[in-house]
Parts: sequence; C-alpha cells; structure tokens
Amino acid sequence: MPRPILYVLLVLVAASLVPIGLVYKARNSPKTQPRIQVVYDMDDQYKSKTQTESAFFTDGMAMRHHPEGTVAQGMLEADDAFYRGQVEGDTLFVAQFPVEVSREMMYRGQERFNIYCAPCHGISGNGNGPVHIRAAALAEGTWTPPTDLRSQTVIDRPVGHLYNSIKNGIRTMPAYGPQISPEDRWAIVAYVRALQLSRNANLEDVPAEIRSSLQK
Repeated sequence: MPRPILYVLLVLVAASLVPIGLVYKARNSPKTQPRIQVVYDMDDQYKSKTQTESAFFTDGMAMRHHPEGTVAQGMLEADDAFYRGQVEGDTLFVAQFPVEVSREMMYRGQERFNIYCAPCHGISGNGNGPVHIRAAALAEGTWTPPTDLRSQTVIDRPVGHLYNSIKNGIRTMPAYGPQISPEDRWAIVAYVRALQLSRNANLEDVPAEIRSSLQK
C-alpha cells in the first residue's frame, strides 16, 4: 500500500474517535444548562395535579374515583364476620368474636381505646371523658352526651354491633373505620367487654387461685 494512502487512513481512524470522545465528555461533565431535548414530551409531559380542574373529563375533575365494583389485589375483605361484624350473607351482627381473644389483644385494645374512645367515653367507659366535661361546661345546648359503655343497653348488644359502631359510627359518633384497622376494632371491642365485666363482676368471676389469695 502506498505510504500516502496509509497516512490518510490513519488520519481518518483518528478522526473517527473524536465524536466518541466528545460524547463521553458531554455525558460526564457537569453543566449549567439543560441538555438539548430532541423529543420534548419525553421530559415535559402534561399532567394534572391533585384537587385541580380538568376539561378532559365531563365532571371537570382531574382526580378520578376508583372504578365501581373493583377491588385491589389482596383487599377483597370477603369475611363478613371479621370485616363487618355481620353474619355472612346477612345483616345480623355476630355474637361471638371472629378472632381469638388473647392477653396481647386486650392490651392493644386498651391502648387504642385510650387514644380514640376515652376522650369522650372516659378511661372507664362511663361516658365522662374530658371532651364531654368541656362540652358540658360550655353548655351550648348542641352537645350529645356519650353513651355509658358499661350500661346494660350496650352490654346486651352483640359484639358485631359494637364493631359496626366503631367502623361506621352511630348517632353523633363519627366513623373511625378509616383510622382504626379491623384488628384494632376487635381489640377495642374486647376491651370494652372487659370494662363491662369489671363493673358487674363479683367474687365468683375471679380465678380460683387469685380468689384464695384475696380471702387470706
């Protein structure tokens, strides 16, 4: 091969490496200006923010509701007794706990009760919580006193009814379903039953081993 042609080829090979070097330098060097955008909509896409209007939908709202009848995966909640406190396929409330009541569950129920229920119903459940005391002192005439959870009326209600009251509210009491999980609702119901039992308990309700120590 003639020497001039060889020199030309070497120059062309070296020149072909220049674009690669420039690309590498451009990708690895900090810049003060945004990169060149060939296809703009890949970076700057139209979007609607929450709680804004949209002319695209007929109702004018950008935020969309979940399609009616759809259920998220793993969120079927088919167990009526556990999730709604009702007999399966019926509107009657369950009379027995659909979960095992344990000591840990009772302590959890006490904690949740003191957070969500005690402000109105009181620590003992007698309906004389600090919110009620303050509302009664204001005497504005619009306050409905909380129910005494240890009353015979509440004692006679099945556990499913108490669960439903926590989840969906009752009378002027708001629904706590969005704030309290199903497991914690049952824990609160179990603790309410304990409060009711403690008010009407007698010596025979005390375990024998503890009763004998109290009688000494």
